[in-house]
Amino acid sequence: MKFKKIVILLVVFLLLFFNSLVSYAVNSNPSIIANSAILMDSSTERILYSKNESKKLYPASTTKILSAILVIENCNLDDTVTVPYEAISIIPSGYTVADLQVGEKLTVRQILELALVPSANDAANTLAFCVSDSIEDFANLMNKKVADLGLTNTHFTNPSGIHDNNHYTTAYDLAIIMKYCMKNPAFREIAGLKYCTIPATNKYEERVFTTTNELLTKTTSNNYFYSYAIAGKTGYTSNAKNCLVSVSIKDDLELICVVLSAGLYPNSLNGRFVDSRKIFEYGYSNYTLRKIRDKNAIATQVEIANADKDTKNLNLLIANDITALISQNDLNTEFTADIKVDETLLAPISQGQVVGKIIYNIDGIEYSSDLIAEHSVEVSDFFNSVIKTLIIVLIIFILYKFLFHSNNKKKKRKKSKKKKRV
Repeated sequence: MKFKKIVILLVVFLLLFFNSLVSYAVNSNPSIIANSAILMDSSTERILYSKNESKKLYPASTTKILSAILVIENCNLDDTVTVPYEAISIIPSGYTVADLQVGEKLTVRQILELALVPSANDAANTLAFCVSDSIEDFANLMNKKVADLGLTNTHFTNPSGIHDNNHYTTAYDLAIIMKYCMKNPAFREIAGLKYCTIPATNKYEERVFTTTNELLTKTTSNNYFYSYAIAGKTGYTSNAKNCLVSVSIKDDLELICVVLSAGLYPNSLNGRFVDSRKIFEYGYSNYTLRKIRDKNAIATQVEIANADKDTKNLNLLIANDITALISQNDLNTEFTADIKVDETLLAPISQGQVVGKIIYNIDGIEYSSDLIAEHSVEVSDFFNSVIKTLIIVLIIFILYKFLFHSNNKKKKRKKSKKKKRV
């Protein structure tokens, strides 16, 4: 009997122990070495994890994501560009280059690939001259775009991320910039390239480059590959340390991760990749997308006051699926909706007509859909009769007033004429 009790107690203890382990693994924040980091839902901008996300730091070559989107928005990617002397001459020794030559001709797209894939600084500078007359003018354009995005803790002085004390940003600002960039299909594609090949030009033989973003490359020697990663941009200077802006998708949930000022783990493991993987896994372990309501589901039913009896009871349907980002703890939570029906909703109403809105507020984020009429609603015969009667009465009243007013005018004229004769 004692043995059975001991076994039961042991089983209970083990169940509680493993349950606490699972709970800790799901809910605990990742342990990272980066000085600043953020994990943001790409759709809603909801912050799922952060560490010093508003701290101003040097971004190094993560700067190039903003440079790239400005070029995409202002240039034709198929246009041919000639590399100017100024794009090469200003690069300090030790910074990454693609060995572009003065007078070399490449397409805008090829130069974009060189800037984003191997992080070539000569390519980034060349792109700046595609858009502006100088590096300074292009930096002004960058800062204007930053302001347009509503960001107040970022200031850029060059297109490549070459160190400058006045060239800084934050993890939060970079996440917003990356969200904006990823809306563009061309940027999305180029930022996700694992390698790029630049054909022989008028100045140089064919060049092949592998991405500096090791989350994307699956090789036997790569310890950092992350199967859900789809895009990103690295950065490094001695002042900025290791930086990475990256994007991943798992089960339709797209997340943006920014890691700034990361050092090295034991065995010289690069903190920007290790930390990014930890943060992504934290996000996918704790959050998921859940369909809250289905398209064409009945949200509510209303009675239309002036409708005929056959159509007056109207179901309001949800126009689109409502999918929300929720905590794993809310997988079975019943969320309450705020249903707003048009205040002046009267017949006639057409089938499919928008007649209101349904809104779910979950963790401070609004998820909504239009409400549409399930069927057409006709005006009742009685109501039509009343309306017709009122219209007739109104017309008679107007005619009466008009005629009465006219008769009064005529009488006044006759009286005035008589007075004049007298």
